[in-house]
Amino acid sequence: MSFVVSLLVLSALIFFHELGHYFAARMMGVYVEVFSIGFGKRILTFKKWGTEWSISLVPLGGYVRMKGQDDSDPSKKSLDTDSYNVKTPMQKIFILFAGPLANFVLAFVLYFTIALGGPNILSPVIGDVVKDSPAQTAGLVTNDTIKSINGTPITTWKEMAKIIEHSSGSLNVEVLRDGFIEFKTLTPAIKETTNMFNEVIQKKMIGIGSAGVSHKLELNPSQTLSYATEQTIFASTMIFTGLKKLILGEVPAKELGGVISIVKLTSDATDAGWMSVLFFAALISVNLGVLNLLPIPALDGGHIMFNLYEFIFRREASEAIIIKLTIAGWVILFSLMGLGLFNDINRLIN
Repeated sequence: MSFVVSLLVLSALIFFHELGHYFAARMMGVYVEVFSIGFGKRILTFKKWGTEWSISLVPLGGYVRMKGQDDSDPSKKSLDTDSYNVKTPMQKIFILFAGPLANFVLAFVLYFTIALGGPNILSPVIGDVVKDSPAQTAGLVTNDTIKSINGTPITTWKEMAKIIEHSSGSLNVEVLRDGFIEFKTLTPAIKETTNMFNEVIQKKMIGIGSAGVSHKLELNPSQTLSYATEQTIFASTMIFTGLKKLILGEVPAKELGGVISIVKLTSDATDAGWMSVLFFAALISVNLGVLNLLPIPALDGGHIMFNLYEFIFRREASEAIIIKLTIAGWVILFSLMGLGLFNDINRLIN
């Protein structure tokens, strides 16, 4: 069942991405020949609104084929009035950008839905206390709840960690213990830890771990909008940063995951409940949006790059160069997919 949910989630995200291209193309007067979810042999096909709608055997992507656009042979062009080729560079860029934009919008809607349902968030309840740490020296113990730091009310573990990380000097901590309020004074120490990209970093900490206690966030309408916006921006920034670190070699290539990782993580999210599925679907939707904006010729970002060239220099890039770069783009894309799959298999074996 979890595997089926994984495929449905991935297919839905691809569908919305291609739907963005489809509606933008129709708005610009471009005839859409094929709208396909998946690749390979078609298992379901029907024609509606002049477009052939298909579901194909391999559900690992999708495409919208517009009149005059053929990635397999960029030299094929049509000069008809309803062709992609006769549109201005800005119109083409609008069509190309609409796919990733649809993913960002979908992610926002999913985060908004999560906010309406009351997302679970870690409470500032202490679990483990590290021996000889500032927390132990100050007398903090398991099951203490941090109520405030230096007079600032604390409601979540994230708020507490942020204040500690950016603090200077000693901290006055208000603690709830067994129904009574106590006050402790401590000074954070700089320690080695790892961040979300598994990099070793130096960070101010007090030596406590979470007890794993969570509570629901009660958000008003404006907070709900803020939550959805912040989560969408955070996810986008995180993915861009991760890609930059991967390209610069700051994060090892073995950290790259492929479709097996996506299916497994979606399956795990399914077991954890519908809220986790929505959260993970939003993250993958942002991922699809970001990845498709990369300036690789086989992706939307690569086509946008060619059209920006045409817009700036008032002439199309050389057909021979476009063909060569497109082939190179496909090589890069399939290499990355192969590396992700190789890493996934290695993780399964180990």
